[in-house]
Amino acid sequence: MTQSTQPERSDDPDTAAGRVLKVLSYNIQVGIATAKPHHYLTHSWKHVLPHSERLTNLDSIAHLISNFDLVGLQEVDAGSLRSGFINLTEYLAHRAQFPFWHHRVNRRIGRFAQNASGLLSRLRPTEVMEHKLPGLIPGRGLTLARFGSQDESLAVINLHLSLSRRARMLQLGFVAELASEHPHVILMGDLNCQPNSAEMRYLFRTSSLREPTEEFHTFPSWQPMRNIDHILVTPSLQVRAAHVLSHSYSDHLPIAMELVLPETLRLP
Repeated sequence: MTQSTQPERSDDPDTAAGRVLKVLSYNIQVGIATAKPHHYLTHSWKHVLPHSERLTNLDSIAHLISNFDLVGLQEVDAGSLRSGFINLTEYLAHRAQFPFWHHRVNRRIGRFAQNASGLLSRLRPTEVMEHKLPGLIPGRGLTLARFGSQDESLAVINLHLSLSRRARMLQLGFVAELASEHPHVILMGDLNCQPNSAEMRYLFRTSSLREPTEEFHTFPSWQPMRNIDHILVTPSLQVRAAHVLSHSYSDHLPIAMELVLPETLRLP
């Protein structure tokens, strides 16, 4: 994970002690604000060409995420024509003062787009790994950052699953196996499926990952009706609070969670 030149912040004494984590997952749609269905057509050019409002929108996102300890981002750009050749994960890390960040490029479309996911952290990771996800179309993958000692560590997984149900079933099968290798797991991202879907039920049967019983509708941002963005955790992590933030900087809404870590888990 790349280290930013910005200093690490620890305003909350519980967070500084490594017992409480504030986590956020957000599909930012490469910094494009979408407020109505017809914007998918009228704003479609922003997916391939730069526009002056993108950095203003990203600065608003940076302000929003600045109060969190771990942030998983989906639909960022790793530096191409549409983003003004700015790595959006790095940009948000600097603007929100995250000392550690990592991006994974999922698909390269020449100089026009570098589709990626990003992970921002105020904690220093022990290691960061990338894994390819199975699927009909290559390119999807996940980032796993591990925090703490080898015997008692926290694994944080950030991913963006496929649109195909068949591919998602394969991908969540892979995720279930990967999660079983770690005692404490946070999985977050745009999973493109709801909790009662066949693929999510399969994940819950084959792993210890769970999510709050409340339904958090995150898509579309202007009239959220679908619960497709998730933060899932293993039972060892106590969910103290969880909610959706009403900030329309994308076609998705961000989902936030506050976790209490077990006493045996010591993070830097």
